[in-house]
Amino acid sequence: MAADPEMKLGDLVARFPEAARVLESHRIDYCCGGDRTLAEACQAAGIDCGAVVGEIDGAVTQTRQRDAGSEVHWQDCTLTELCDHIEQTHHNYLKTELPRLTDLIDKVVAAHGTEHPELSEVKRQFALLRAELEPHLMKEERILFPAIRVLETAGEPPRFPFGSVANPIAMMEHEHDQAGSLLKQLRATTGDYRVPDDGCSAYQALYEALEALEFDLHQHIHKENNILFPGAKKKEGAASPKGR
Repeated sequence: MAADPEMKLGDLVARFPEAARVLESHRIDYCCGGDRTLAEACQAAGIDCGAVVGEIDGAVTQTRQRDAGSEVHWQDCTLTELCDHIEQTHHNYLKTELPRLTDLIDKVVAAHGTEHPELSEVKRQFALLRAELEPHLMKEERILFPAIRVLETAGEPPRFPFGSVANPIAMMEHEHDQAGSLLKQLRATTGDYRVPDDGCSAYQALYEALEALEFDLHQHIHKENNILFPGAKKKEGAASPKGR
């Protein structure tokens, strides 16, 4: 058995990335809600934990057979490698998708807004999400990630203008919670991204792209909240005089 019901969700997905899509399919939050155990999350959602464990085990087995030796375990990487990966993969994805989706939403609202007034709320919620994420990425790239890289390579405990690295981390985690709340609102407003019968191809493309954005953000936040940030705080604690 790969999945242990008593594992915290963040640890579970860090060890078995394949679990992410299973949890997503059951609407179980493993990024901002990564401190709960799998059993606790299933109980709260009214889901059979044993069945979910079986799905995760099946997904893990299938992936291991298909991609033997090629999977990446981010908890085994250096903090710098993880920062680089997050910037190059998730940050660059958002920098491309956020403006593209803004234009696509405008197009769909113009074509279908009268018949589907909920689209105006989709537009509003997405605008709030973009306004939250773009400065968030900048703060990570210009402040937090450079500090983490220094922390990992410095011979002596570094001094940061913001004090402990835990301070900007707390701010980033708070902003992750806000982004997670907006994602839940978007999913509710769109009825789980269900395209109405009269929806055109642009409507379909929009909802598919929003759902893909949601999944990527869940992965992004998970890697930070459950792997990168705890690793940075642990590294800082070990480097301080008290930690030696």
